[in-house]
Amino acid sequence: MRFSVFTASTPEWTPEEAARTLAEQGYDGIEWRVVDDPGSPDGKPGFWRGNQATWPLTGLEESVEEIARVSEEAGLEISGLCPYVPATRREDVERVIAATAAVGAKQLRVSVPGVGADETYPEVFDRVREAYAWVAERAAAHGVKALVELHHRTLTASASSALRLLDGLDPAAVGVIHDLGNLLAEGQEDHRWAFQLLGPYLAHVHVKNGVWRSTGTRDDGTVDWEFGWATLRAGQADVAAYLTALAEHGYDGWVTVEDFSTELPLAERTADNLAYLRSLVA
Repeated sequence: MRFSVFTASTPEWTPEEAARTLAEQGYDGIEWRVVDDPGSPDGKPGFWRGNQATWPLTGLEESVEEIARVSEEAGLEISGLCPYVPATRREDVERVIAATAAVGAKQLRVSVPGVGADETYPEVFDRVREAYAWVAERAAAHGVKALVELHHRTLTASASSALRLLDGLDPAAVGVIHDLGNLLAEGQEDHRWAFQLLGPYLAHVHVKNGVWRSTGTRDDGTVDWEFGWATLRAGQADVAAYLTALAEHGYDGWVTVEDFSTELPLAERTADNLAYLRSLVA
């Protein structure tokens, strides 16, 4: 397995700082966040707003050479691009697929809708299935692979739902990002069975961890809970068992860390995550 970091989880660093620091710590690759970041209201870097380790979607074509240069000069392979472009936005999907090929990466994430109240599941599924069939054609034309992520509160919260969406499409052109942390919130299935179920569609892995915490008790005794992120060591998911299951399945691809915990300073967090993961696969 090779280890990389998704830059959504490194908001305090510029792209150059992220690439240089991760390379010095011993990571093999970097997964770039691509989105038009509106900036944070307080001016401070945040995971989702004000993230400095982000390439803008607008004018992405103009950044392709710089993305490749920053990655290559640090000695990092690009494990993927992660734009937040829905599969139904064909013009932007075409752009990010072309950019992925241009920077020399082999895969990118193409998003699916979140759960909403305006459409039924069958309506959303049919629309996105049609869109992803087109995505598969465009990815194949550019020699890259488009990935759907297992993510809570979306059309593909589980391995089963992702397979239903992609089944029958060319696994050389489309695949699935299996995400350990997201599955704690929704979509958890036995990992071994999930890997076997996905078969050739298992293309990429994201590793983070989380925990359910009680937020209080109502007057009638009902306990309320909320989900939040934790360090790789402290969350509820058994990272060691997960990596073991991946290895036993024969997976030997990218494992991308996206740690949204905040207990440790960023550089300590990324360094400890790599040390922990390497100790588990030693």
